[in-house]
Order: sequence, then C-alpha cells, then structure tokens
Amino acid sequence: MTKQKFVLFVMAVFAAMAWTVSPVAANHTTRTRKRLQKKGGKNMKKFTVLVCSLFLLSISGLATAGQESGLYIGGSLGQAWLDISEENVDFDDDDWGYKIFAGYNFGLIPFLDLAVEGSYVDFGEASSAEILNQDVGITGWDIFGIACLNLGPIGVFGKVGQIWWDSDSDAIQDFLDESGNDMAYGIGAKFQIGSFVVRAEYEYFDLDISDVGFLSLGVSWTF
Repeated sequence: MTKQKFVLFVMAVFAAMAWTVSPVAANHTTRTRKRLQKKGGKNMKKFTVLVCSLFLLSISGLATAGQESGLYIGGSLGQAWLDISEENVDFDDDDWGYKIFAGYNFGLIPFLDLAVEGSYVDFGEASSAEILNQDVGITGWDIFGIACLNLGPIGVFGKVGQIWWDSDSDAIQDFLDESGNDMAYGIGAKFQIGSFVVRAEYEYFDLDISDVGFLSLGVSWTF
C-alpha cells in the first residue's frame, strides 16, 4: 500500500466514525429502530389476536362437542352380581343381564349435561349349588337423574334414582317372591359422536332381598 492510499484509508475510517456519532446518523438509526419496533408491534398484535381466537374456538368446541339435547333410547348388556339374603337363605351368584332405556338430555350448561332416564332391567337369575330349587330372578323398572361432565366427545357421569323391582323364585315357599322399591346409584363414562353414544357404567341396587351390582356396556341414539 502506498502512502497516498494509506492516508485515504485513514480518512475514510475517521469519516465513518464521525457519521456514526453524528446527530444525523443517530436520528436515522432511531427512526429505523422505531419503524422496526412499530412493525414488530403490529405483527405481535396480529399474532396475539390469532392465538386468542384459536383458544376461544377450541374452548367453544370442547363446550359443545358431545352435547346433543333431546330424546334418546338405547340398550345395554352386562354382568349382574346378586347377593341373596332373606330369612334362612343366603347365597350369591352372577348372571348375564340387560336393560332397555330411554331418557331426555338437557344440554343447557357448557361442559355439563343433565338428563332424566328410565329403564327396564333384567338381572338374570341367581342360584346355589348347595340349595335345590332356589333359583331367583329379579327384574325391575327404574328412573334416574343423571349429571354428565363433558370433556369434548368423552364424558363421565353419575346418577341416582329409584327402582321398582320384582323377584321370582322356583322355591316351594313363596318368601323369595317379593316386590318393592329401593334406591339405586351409578357411575360411568361415555364416548359420543354426533347422536351416537357408547357408554360403560356400573350400577348398584340396594334391594330388600338382595344387593345387586350391574356392570354393562351399551349404546344409545339421540333424536
């Protein structure tokens, strides 16, 4: 590098430094920074609005998914456990049971369904190998109030109600042929797609002559 070129290089460096610290450069840099900040602020606002909109849509979907108000009918099949205890007879057994039900669902509150449901249920027969001619069958009509918490298409529910039951036995004595009404309880879960529902539940019936547990899997359709 010649002496003349070196002098020009040094002058260019000092000129650049002077521009950097000058008010003009400072104003230019400040304006550029403000424009970038303003543009970035607008983009951030748009992004925030988008995120909030998506969040509200997802909440709305969770609140409405699985809710289908109106009349519904269905049926369930499962296993019943009967613990017979009356006078000198005391034994337990299990058998297949089924029920046919109908109800009305009130989808009035987000995430929460309230329903009234009634059904005819057959718990099968209980018998004992140690006691001859003591087969006991129990059937009944029940009504429940149901509350279901919806989490999208999946829901969990609890119910409480009454059952009006009849028992029929093969015994010569008629002390196992009775009828009455007692409390009934249940818990379960469901999966719903539109009007079609698959549900699993466990119900407990506290009868005078027997404690009955009923575990079932069923389907229903809402009109």
